[in-house]
Amino acid sequence: MSPSPVPRRNVLGVGISAVDAPTAAGRILEAARSKTPLGVSALAVHAVTVARGDPAYRARLNGLDLAVPDGQPVRWALNLLHAAGLGERVYGPFLMRSVCAGAALEGLPVYLFGTTQATLERLSANLAAAHPGLKIAGIRASRFRRASEDEARRDARDIEASGARIVFCGLGCPRQEAWVHAMRPWVSAPLVGVGAAFPLWARERSMAPAWMQDRGLEWLYRLLQEPGRLAGRYLVQGPGFFAGVALQKLGRRPPDDAPSPVAPDYWG
Repeated sequence: MSPSPVPRRNVLGVGISAVDAPTAAGRILEAARSKTPLGVSALAVHAVTVARGDPAYRARLNGLDLAVPDGQPVRWALNLLHAAGLGERVYGPFLMRSVCAGAALEGLPVYLFGTTQATLERLSANLAAAHPGLKIAGIRASRFRRASEDEARRDARDIEASGARIVFCGLGCPRQEAWVHAMRPWVSAPLVGVGAAFPLWARERSMAPAWMQDRGLEWLYRLLQEPGRLAGRYLVQGPGFFAGVALQKLGRRPPDDAPSPVAPDYWG
């Protein structure tokens, strides 16, 4: 019998899955065992904010099977707006770690898609060392451009031929969600967008201290690391997100959060 759907709750028009980390990891592993397609991504404030102004991207997010609350502010919004009662966020890097641990125990091969070849090689080595028995079925570096349909279908065939039972995508927001959404019909395995997990577990970027993560200050840690790239994102999008959540709490209707058809958008 198929598991019941995870409830989705509207946060600024995006249906966020009201789910904890063990449940999310369990759903991914369950789909891997049965070779069932599953579209998953870990969403922070950036994704929700981009979706507010981009109906096509919002439709892609709402078409995923699991859109888990990666950022603390997203978890806070779920609890404030919908009394979700979530005690912890579903942090993408930790979700990847949990799924890899389960995959190693069950002999479920994983595939790594995105970022650079050098990063993928370091990531593969570190994952294998951290999770003895983990099988890396294959890796594919990003093209750093939008792929053609032929290229995307070839990528899907390569993933299928590798025997991978779980696919992690590290293209970053919003490209990885577009990739997961487009590739889901072609790959009989869960596709999991985890973004920053790739450079973190490749040991190319340091992780914010636990006390900063717990208080929702990871953005500040990352801003200090990459001020040129992230200043606009965090200093503009953050206040806009909180203002939008406040207005939603006061009764302002957010965009429609119902899934709707959208054309594929291939990224490689």
